[in-house]
Amino acid sequence: VQLVESGGGLVQSGESLRLSCVTSGFTFSVYYMRWFRQAPGKEREWITTMYTDGSTRYADSVKGRFTISRDNDKNTMLLQMNSLKSEDTAVYYCKYSIYWGQGTQVTVSS
Repeated sequence: VQLVESGGGLVQSGESLRLSCVTSGFTFSVYYMRWFRQAPGKEREWITTMYTDGSTRYADSVKGRFTISRDNDKNTMLLQMNSLKSEDTAVYYCKYSIYWGQGTQVTVSS
């Protein structure tokens, strides 16, 4: 199993980023997928889940600003992040079952 995130970077407050998580080694379409993030000095926190039926859940901190989606043909999970805030600064991880990606850094300057 492999999960590879990309798309992080340095942006200003109010701007957008789109993260990708390319997966391999399992049947992507039959499992739910999640995004987490870990800010400096804080514990890793769950931010969103997409289930196989297309339903989604979001943490209150990102609801209305972030959108999770998946492309089953490309075995890829996406995270569209809009209206970014400085408190969104963190390393973002995708997760399948017990497996984590390596993370991608998002830094939002105010």
